[in-house]
Amino acid sequence: MIKHHPSRALLEEFVSGKLVSSVSVIVASHVEMCSKCQEIVAQLTEKAALSAFEMEDDALFFDESELDAEIAMALDDSNFSGSAMNEQQTLAIKSITDLPALELGHLSNPIIELDDNGTKVPLPTAIRSIGLKEWQGIGKVSRARLTLDDDERRTSLLRIAEGGHVPPHTHKGFEITLLLQGSYTDEMDTYRAGDFIWLDGSQTHTPKTEEGCVCLTVSSDALHFTQGVSQLFNPLGKLIY
Repeated sequence: MIKHHPSRALLEEFVSGKLVSSVSVIVASHVEMCSKCQEIVAQLTEKAALSAFEMEDDALFFDESELDAEIAMALDDSNFSGSAMNEQQTLAIKSITDLPALELGHLSNPIIELDDNGTKVPLPTAIRSIGLKEWQGIGKVSRARLTLDDDERRTSLLRIAEGGHVPPHTHKGFEITLLLQGSYTDEMDTYRAGDFIWLDGSQTHTPKTEEGCVCLTVSSDALHFTQGVSQLFNPLGKLIY
């Protein structure tokens, strides 16, 4: 059962199209996995549509009597010259057919699922057409960055192998994690597939996983390790960011 969701304010920003691309992608991925948030997004979308048209729920989109009059006028041959209309139609068709054919570049096949040591991990629709760079790893932690250009924000797939963990750390910026498969635990809770976790510099945690997990992450800055000799963990921090 999914326990952690985007805030309603964040979902409102998502529906209005105001989120930056990386955050919009990870919110869309959560919504795809979460029936509760799907209902909220549907309600917010309907509300936004009604607001855009400045209409009440029971308002009509058009006046049927005016529509009938428009149709009658369009069918009345006396309203235009047949020869003039035919000439206009011919010119319009010619302007279209004379356009050069579009040359479409090669479209790569979308990545539908990820092979995690023999286990198939379905990927959210929002990231299937985004390129994926090579996997890099240290110990039981590995990541593959998505080719999503969004200023300093990095979007990645993150794997922590069975029995793996990340040392205690906080974040210089923010980190959003969407769990795609498996589970992990930190000082605050246990998280499972579909959970959406937004952390910043006010939280310190030590993610651990017994069964292993695969996550979609968005980070705006590097990790800051809070225990031990932090310089030793810098390569891991750069890898995750």
